[in-house]
Amino acid sequence: MQLASPIFLILLIVIPLMLIVWRQLPRRTRLPVIRFSDFNHGFAAGVQKMRQALSVKAMPLLKVLRFIVLSLLIITLARPQLSQSREHSIAQGIDILLVLDISESMRAEDFAGSNRIQTAKSVIKAFLAHRENDRIGVVIFAGESFTLCPLTLDYAVLAELLSDVEIGQLEDGTAIGDALATATHRLRALASKTKIVILLTDGENNAGSIAPETAASLAASDGIKVYTIGMGKEGGARIPYADTTFGKRYREVLTYLDEGTLKQIANTTGGIYFRATDTESLKQIYAEIDRFEKTKFETINTVVRKELVGYFLIPTILLLGIEILLSNTVLRKIP
Repeated sequence: MQLASPIFLILLIVIPLMLIVWRQLPRRTRLPVIRFSDFNHGFAAGVQKMRQALSVKAMPLLKVLRFIVLSLLIITLARPQLSQSREHSIAQGIDILLVLDISESMRAEDFAGSNRIQTAKSVIKAFLAHRENDRIGVVIFAGESFTLCPLTLDYAVLAELLSDVEIGQLEDGTAIGDALATATHRLRALASKTKIVILLTDGENNAGSIAPETAASLAASDGIKVYTIGMGKEGGARIPYADTTFGKRYREVLTYLDEGTLKQIANTTGGIYFRATDTESLKQIYAEIDRFEKTKFETINTVVRKELVGYFLIPTILLLGIEILLSNTVLRKIP
């Protein structure tokens, strides 16, 4: 509780001063007196009996009521208030599109006993677990691009759809330009202040109708930042294939990663290019992007004040009414 006009509390000093003055008054001026002739007809005995009456003994109650009324009135003038602070947090989320390569070369098993596509999906799911209040979607691509999931806040559904992604769902090839153009088209019309694309691939653009450089320029013109990730070890990797006689077998395939194009895309849009050669480095890349692109929170503090004057004014009026009633009835003094 606080007081809007605490200066009025200075008036409280009047109460002890009045009490001192009242104490200093002669006793005969403080007690009710009936003047009567000094002859012996029982008047003295009557007056003495009157002094012992309950109504006379209760006379100091009027003084107490007046002091309480005065105190409450002064506190009312000081305007007591109850302050409540309320805090509102407004989240300004980020729109993120994850663009994932699912071409045949993503079968290569050069990531700690797992292939590239499974490792990428696992790391992306971990990335989703650290986000909140951001709308995230997924675009998959090979020789063509496809929006697997539009922007959503339902990360559980997004992770489930990602789990079902398999190589071979799309025509084979690596259409980086088309994939980036698809992501740009999804983001360009949105009113969000921060729009991000995280593009992961292990090859070079060899399919599609849009050049990666053209798609990067379109993204930059719409204020979209693109982080590019080149996945895979240098020197090629083993890609499994099914042999009807011997079952699962491997063939050594040299997968060419066009780092120059990925770097150019990142530079054009204000993003960063990363190279992931193992599972741990891929995790660190997504963790670093997670640190770069954080949801912004705006905190608004609101102070609400409730006037408590009524809680003091009402008792003041009631006590004043009681004092007036008593002083004019059962506690009335006869001069």
